[in-house]
Amino acid sequence: MNHHIPEYTLNDGLKVPAIGFGTYSLKGEDGVKSIASAMDAGYRLIDTAYNYENEATVGKAIKQSSVAREELLISSKLPGRYHAHDKAIVAIQESLYRADLDYYDLYLIHWPNPKKDVYVEAWQALIEAKKRGYIRSIGVSNFLPEHNERLIKETGVAPSLNQIELHPFFDQADQREQDKKHGIVNESWSPIGRGNDAVQDIVKDEKILRIAEAHGKTPTQIILRWHIQLGSIPIPKASSLQHQQENIDIFDFELNAQEMEVFSSFSRPDGRLWDQDPSEYEEF
Repeated sequence: MNHHIPEYTLNDGLKVPAIGFGTYSLKGEDGVKSIASAMDAGYRLIDTAYNYENEATVGKAIKQSSVAREELLISSKLPGRYHAHDKAIVAIQESLYRADLDYYDLYLIHWPNPKKDVYVEAWQALIEAKKRGYIRSIGVSNFLPEHNERLIKETGVAPSLNQIELHPFFDQADQREQDKKHGIVNESWSPIGRGNDAVQDIVKDEKILRIAEAHGKTPTQIILRWHIQLGSIPIPKASSLQHQQENIDIFDFELNAQEMEVFSSFSRPDGRLWDQDPSEYEEF
């Protein structure tokens, strides 16, 4: 069942698997069970955030799972209200305490909030936190190419990873190309389009169903495979073991060029599903 999961080597040397597990809204006792079950099912990259208010749930799941801490890659994110340098350092410490961890493998700035324009300072804090050993690898989330350019220009340090909204309705071709130039690996949040009606329809789309049938896979597996072949790391969330196993079972087949084209045909320039354009949207 557990196919070998390929790895990326990030621009700072950290190796990360080609698929991760999203924990958004997984909380409390049930959340602990789901996340521990995902680790046991073969997920090693676990994604959380300060604002998900479940870092402690992730920490508890680590202790309950059969997987050793050093085999896991735990990733969290800095909220907008703590972009100021000193507040960021304290927030990262707090993140570690909540999860009861000595270090995070990855830590990202959750949103750039460019109207407030403190993200460069937040980035300097992440660089400092990495030097202190709080974090092994530092990245960003929802950063547009111009935000990344600025980080690199003003600090000389490129993010190792950029987690972006990416699904068949919004394939982020330009963003991916720009990030690649700086050796920034992409990660797809909402890879299937969590709970959006338009996306519920895509898994019933005839063209997708035909591709799924051709490979003996589910539509969801086909979509996740598309992310893999774009070179972006999908982080699907699933609470049941069956879905967790299904989502990770995507490394024994390949989509051909025409099948990849079918996915591109769904993408639209305004394809963001939650009206969260990082040049405008702010999260604190």
